[in-house]
Amino acid sequence: MVRHFVSLSNFSNNDIEALIQRAHFFSIHSRQPDKIDHLLKNKIFANVFYEPSTRTRCSFEIAAKRLGADIINFVPENSSVKKGETIYDTLKTLESLGVDGIILRHSDDHIFEELHHQFELPLLNAGAGKYEHPSQGLLDLLTLQQEFGNLKDLKIAVCGDIKHSRVAGSLLVAAEKFGMEIFLCGPEALIPTHLKSFVKKVEFDQILPEVDAVMMLRVQLERHANLELDEKSYHTQFGMNESRLNRMKKNAIIMHPGPFNRGVEISDVVVEHPQSRIFKQMSNGVFTRMAILEWASKGIVL
Repeated sequence: MVRHFVSLSNFSNNDIEALIQRAHFFSIHSRQPDKIDHLLKNKIFANVFYEPSTRTRCSFEIAAKRLGADIINFVPENSSVKKGETIYDTLKTLESLGVDGIILRHSDDHIFEELHHQFELPLLNAGAGKYEHPSQGLLDLLTLQQEFGNLKDLKIAVCGDIKHSRVAGSLLVAAEKFGMEIFLCGPEALIPTHLKSFVKKVEFDQILPEVDAVMMLRVQLERHANLELDEKSYHTQFGMNESRLNRMKKNAIIMHPGPFNRGVEISDVVVEHPQSRIFKQMSNGVFTRMAILEWASKGIVL
């Protein structure tokens, strides 16, 4: 059976917990390469990113190499895509050349629905359109699990461009599975209108003292046709700054998937504050993607 990693909704709670446990194993043994650097020896993966990326692309590459696999980085701008080659033909070419899995990022919301049944090798969702970013969702769950010891009943505020955020999309899938409460904050135009029962729209300052974590999101200007952003005004209304941080519980944490815009949705002092887990999320991205690559290749999640 081909193991595609497309959406967290395709996994049971036990499967997700097993992937989290495996990622945690990789995190605690990150300085013991003899335990991990041979697990995917002789495997070759292709990073195929039709949108820009730093954290996701690099962490998948590092994850593969830590497991002993090789990886090639496909750059559409320097390829036959410029000659009119379709995405299907590009991926089919890579499959024919012998790669063992394709890590794909694309702007199309439905690209994996259209493609996954046409390939006999794993397709791994590295961010598709505005709906889901499942490897980011998994690393966020790992970060929360490490911080609080469990996921059930956690209260999380999400603030920013939620409507266009695939990170928020995967978090909402996970929240429903694990019984978390989600509070959405931000400009009215950037919040979805149809909300499930575990999701509430609230005022940012009102909910801060109650939540265990705040997930800050940047405004995705590249997905807006006519949005003009007054950065100073936005930061005053919805930015995470020291004043807002001081209103939170002392054991609450700040999260952000990156890239972050300092002085817009988050201030300098918060990015590297002791309650920030932003760079911890980045580290966990490598360990989580190691677990995903291993699962896709061998089915191992224990």
